[in-house]
Amino acid sequence: MTGAKVGSGETGPDTDSHIVFLTRALKTPVIRESFSRLADQAREESWTHEQYLAAVLDRQVTAREASGTSMRIASAHFPAAKTLEEFNFDYQPSARRDVVANLGTTNFITAGDNVVLLGPPGTGKTHLAIGLGIRAAHAGHRVIFATAAQWITRLHAAHAAGALDQELIKLRRYPLLIIDEVGYIPFESDAGNLFFQLVASRYEHASLIVTSNMPFARWGDVFGDDVIAGAMIDRLVHHAEVLSLKGDSYRTKSRRKTGTTKQTEN
Repeated sequence: MTGAKVGSGETGPDTDSHIVFLTRALKTPVIRESFSRLADQAREESWTHEQYLAAVLDRQVTAREASGTSMRIASAHFPAAKTLEEFNFDYQPSARRDVVANLGTTNFITAGDNVVLLGPPGTGKTHLAIGLGIRAAHAGHRVIFATAAQWITRLHAAHAAGALDQELIKLRRYPLLIIDEVGYIPFESDAGNLFFQLVASRYEHASLIVTSNMPFARWGDVFGDDVIAGAMIDRLVHHAEVLSLKGDSYRTKSRRKTGTTKQTEN
């Protein structure tokens, strides 16, 4: 980088006070905390003016991005903090590393595509959903996580208040919605209709991640209507990555190991 070097003279108290005033006006607290220290480093290492400016701004932007990510993660209401890096691919080889890595880029959100995670309980579906949601938050996307039962309760309340359309429009502003545990509790047909409207409202507009312990062939039983279930699945998988996870429950397997260990010790 070319340009004039930062001057070797110390900044005076008036200059420092003015910089502090400006950082407060601009709401840039990290610059206020770091400008003097970085100025000393710039003089010692003979930085150019441009290098010093870039260093100061980089500190502020990095802090602001970290703060924004934390807020997006907190407002998503994840039930736990589970990252993709923590996922046990050795236990769950049916979750292909290359597919999950590609989803982890969050490009599917930019494209408005969906992710569907199917498989028995305890096979890692929710972990992957949360991990992808956290990646989305880091990439700057707003995310909401809730179980299928919680989503139905929310939509029921909006419908009862005569505000379902407004609620669906509001939710469409979120690039990613996560719907966990479809199939754990069967729904009445009116709930199935509400769920269909949620899926349809986001079709080719915004992304969904859906986890279910039921294969698609059983969704008619879950929602109490084969026709609604079929139309919902059609829209959900049209632009989607569908991962079918297999095997025993990780939690059950862990308990078995613990029990075996205890018996051996006794």
